[in-house]
Amino acid sequence: MKTLTKKRKVINYLTNGKKRTLTAAQAKSRFGVANLRATISDIRYTVEEFGNWEVNTQTTRTGKTAYSIVDTHPGRRSYRFDKSGKRHMI
Repeated sequence: MKTLTKKRKVINYLTNGKKRTLTAAQAKSRFGVANLRATISDIRYTVEEFGNWEVNTQTTRTGKTAYSIVDTHPGRRSYRFDKSGKRHMI
């Protein structure tokens, strides 16, 4: 099995479960991501390419920026992605 990149780990975290958010401090401690803003910029291009996902930015109560990924077409799909990023038919 291949080692997951930091970018893939962030995508997996944000798309797994109900509306998860991630701040720069959390990303650094969980995944070792030094520049979350740059990573989110790369992720935004990847996940928004086909219009199925959207990266949202919000400000927390403490004034920190938090990012989340939202499914723009919730419901049944005929495919899914595994943890390594490969597409599989359901």
